[in-house]
Amino acid sequence: MEKSKRLDPRVLRTRRLLRDAFVECLEEMDLEKITVNRIAERATINRVTFYLHYRDIPDMLEKMADEMMAEMKQILKSSPKRESHTEDGTPVMIDLLEHMAEHAKFYKLILGTKRIPIFAERLMMLLAELMNEKLEREGSDSFIVKAGIQKDIALWYGASAIIGTIVSWLRNDMPYTPLFLSKQLSLLIPFR
Repeated sequence: MEKSKRLDPRVLRTRRLLRDAFVECLEEMDLEKITVNRIAERATINRVTFYLHYRDIPDMLEKMADEMMAEMKQILKSSPKRESHTEDGTPVMIDLLEHMAEHAKFYKLILGTKRIPIFAERLMMLLAELMNEKLEREGSDSFIVKAGIQKDIALWYGASAIIGTIVSWLRNDMPYTPLFLSKQLSLLIPFR
């Protein structure tokens, strides 16, 4: 295990408090109105402690996006047979959607209600990377190659469509299970 992953439990607890406080503030006000003081007060810590972890709010957002990506990449690593595609969708998409459902409040805010760009951009890159890996494995048998679609356009389209669908799913309080949504996405985006 890397040194950076062996964090003191107190550091993890403080970061979780700060993250939760930030999310609570974000529920109540626009991002531009959130201050370090408000986050610190909500987290029941002092400003100095905030600055031990983050330079400022943009740095906090950057690190939160890094943590989100680390969590998602961990899900990808533990997901069974990434290349498998069943009639129920792909295991990796099911696992990602289940993770988002477990943390629905956070994802609904950052991707849907408040639309904080850094999180959507990172998720877009991850989805495009996954689709690209799938296309590389398929080679000339790929749907987009057979259809004569430019690869980068297909990746932009696919990642954007998936994110848009996930955002709508979150905004509508997840009316479908992650399994059902994954199946629907696999039908809509054949190269996934």
